[in-house]
Amino acid sequence: MFKKLCNFTNCCQILVLVLLCMLAQICLCITDNPYTTLGVNSHATIQEIRRAYKQLAKEWHPDKNKNPEAEEKFVEIKKAYELLSDNDRRHIFDRHGVTNEDSHFLKQKHDYSGYNRFGFDPTEDFFGKHFFFDQDIGLYHKLSVTSKYFEQTILPKSSKKLHIIMFYNDWCFRCTRIVGAFKKLIDTLEPLGIHFATINAVHEPSVLRKAGVDEIPKMVLVLDGHSYVYRDNTYTTQKVVDFIRKKMPFHIVKRVNDENVDDFLGGWMDNRVRALLLEPRGTPRLRYLVSAFAFNDRVAFGFVDVRSKSTKAIVERFKVNTNLDTLFLFNEDSTRPIASISISEIPTQTLTNVLTSNQFLTLPRLSCQEMLEGVCPAEWNRPRKRLCVVLITENSVEHDSARGTLRQIALQSGYSLERVRFAYMFKEKQPEFINAISKGSFDDNLLRIVIIWRRDNTHIKYEWIYGTKLDVRNTSDNPRENVINTTKTEITHTIQRLLQTSEALSYEAFVQNLLDEHAQGVITKWIARLLYMVDYLSDNVENEHLLAAVSLLGTIAFMFGIGYIMMYFVRAEEENLKAQGHLNENSAIKNNQQTPELKLYELRAEKYNGMIRLLKPGCRTVLLITDYQSRTKLIPHYHKAVWPYRKNKTLLFGHMLIEKGLSWYSEILRLSLCTNKNLQINPRNCVGTVIALNGHRKYFCMYHAKHPESARGTKRMLKMTKQLLKSSDDPEIGTFLEMSNSEESDSESKVLLEDNLLDGLSNWLDRLFEGTTHRYYINYWPDFPTK
Repeated sequence: MFKKLCNFTNCCQILVLVLLCMLAQICLCITDNPYTTLGVNSHATIQEIRRAYKQLAKEWHPDKNKNPEAEEKFVEIKKAYELLSDNDRRHIFDRHGVTNEDSHFLKQKHDYSGYNRFGFDPTEDFFGKHFFFDQDIGLYHKLSVTSKYFEQTILPKSSKKLHIIMFYNDWCFRCTRIVGAFKKLIDTLEPLGIHFATINAVHEPSVLRKAGVDEIPKMVLVLDGHSYVYRDNTYTTQKVVDFIRKKMPFHIVKRVNDENVDDFLGGWMDNRVRALLLEPRGTPRLRYLVSAFAFNDRVAFGFVDVRSKSTKAIVERFKVNTNLDTLFLFNEDSTRPIASISISEIPTQTLTNVLTSNQFLTLPRLSCQEMLEGVCPAEWNRPRKRLCVVLITENSVEHDSARGTLRQIALQSGYSLERVRFAYMFKEKQPEFINAISKGSFDDNLLRIVIIWRRDNTHIKYEWIYGTKLDVRNTSDNPRENVINTTKTEITHTIQRLLQTSEALSYEAFVQNLLDEHAQGVITKWIARLLYMVDYLSDNVENEHLLAAVSLLGTIAFMFGIGYIMMYFVRAEEENLKAQGHLNENSAIKNNQQTPELKLYELRAEKYNGMIRLLKPGCRTVLLITDYQSRTKLIPHYHKAVWPYRKNKTLLFGHMLIEKGLSWYSEILRLSLCTNKNLQINPRNCVGTVIALNGHRKYFCMYHAKHPESARGTKRMLKMTKQLLKSSDDPEIGTFLEMSNSEESDSESKVLLEDNLLDGLSNWLDRLFEGTTHRYYINYWPDFPTK
């Protein structure tokens, strides 16, 4: 009990000491109020603060004020103005009262070993084993940048320079603990060409969100406009270097061996100088990768492992010391390097100087605006002219000779690169620029040379060189050397004349920026975005997220698999049933045992009683009236109309020839009309009539395309039927009861064709079974004729 009480007492004492130290540091950082010093309020604008500072500075300047305290007062006024004119420091002062941006609360290391009386370390119990108070968070303040600087400077420069950003907070304890590790990273990686900066997460939350940072402290690598978050909690140099290597573009450095060295050195048609790195190791140093990334648009880097067996020919060819790092630079001549360095470890600055001095080919192609700026920069503010000799050509093999001639002239030229540069341009790649300097009259002679002097980004002065012949083959009558000498003389004479201060160029024009011939296409951009998304997901997806995603995808795949298997078995069962149906059908046909589902009976004298007179109660016979000419056309339509009712056991379907049953049909019509007058019926007009007969209750229902029930809807059918004899509106009605002949009718628009007689039968059948059709009752069923 006594030991525990002592431990608790020691812990309380240490806490009190820590709090006292923090208060002491805070007191040191809190000075006089800067607002009071300048005589302004806390809401004063920057203009008011500047006006008050100028007035007080004039009043208390030591040269003008002889007061002994004038110098001290002047320094105090200056510090107050520096604090309030900086928005970040002013914001910190308004919130926390801190006036010194380099101040921190846990700066000095305190020794608590005297309190370790009972074999334990109280600070370890409270703050952890590696807790210490000697880290200076002012390092973050010195490197701190704003969101504006990040958007306008760091992101644009990230296409050539690597930036590492540390997100911190003034009151972040973990940020304080890793200051030493971060400073070590700066000391190690900054000499390699990697730039460091810090961003206060509280002051710049927008950058924090854009970078994808979810906690602080967190380090982010900004590379080619993208932000890659360093997820490891250990900030060691080796792990950070491995992280940077992993995020570097894979095409920055190409591996070269004996088989592809000639192809690599001869590939300068991409308008880039060739750099060959030879190292006694399997992977290039990080400093070389950073330099290769910075000069990627000008220099193509190849890496050679001199220890490999597949590079022995390269080592012997260039006489390389296998114990040193060696760099060779090649232009169009792949047999002899234009520059070389061989040292155990090439310094970054030396490497940068060599690449900068030799980043252009002897005859570079003006393939983009950036290349034009590098080869032919604007020199409007200098009295001396800087000229560019440009050959206008096409991207074809026929013009290789002309480009080779101008390249040889450029090599033999004695002019300084600061005064005269040689280049060429593809006409089909830069049509706007060519049209601007040729005024559209350039198709007659393509191989022409123009001398350009750029006054600014859009304004150029130029002059054409006439009398040059570049595309000439070597012959006995006209050797190539003579052509080169003649052309060189003409170019040299023109250049010497134009370099004189008093001599002006003949033409001037305003041009647009050159088109970027190396710009990525749509497909390439989408592929790059896809790779970035894959890389982003691989960095941000945790193991539990990955397991959840895999589980979800597995569940979906399992459901689709089960569905596919079920559909497979269902299809197999359907095919099996179809096969069995075909077998049964074939066997039934062979045995003559197959009967149709719907059979149509012909009404004749021998079947009359069974189909009509002796029908059971509730049963009906549906009968189609045809003749010999129309039966083949009407029966299929009739069969199709009554097909849905084939399973009704109370229905019997049949057909009757009007030639055989005309007298019977005429008699039932007479009985339904309750008249003693004999009806004279035209048999031809009865074709297409359908009658539904109820033999037990002695009534029938009638369908005909010209019947009033079918043509005009449901009414009192008996009254309308009696009026048929007197109706003369429709010629077909008269012919139905032989009042007029259809052949004598001149109303052709109302004549029905045989194919349309049964168009309304389906609707009539629906009304028949609904019980809404009119019923014609008779007293008895007349006999059916036997002849």
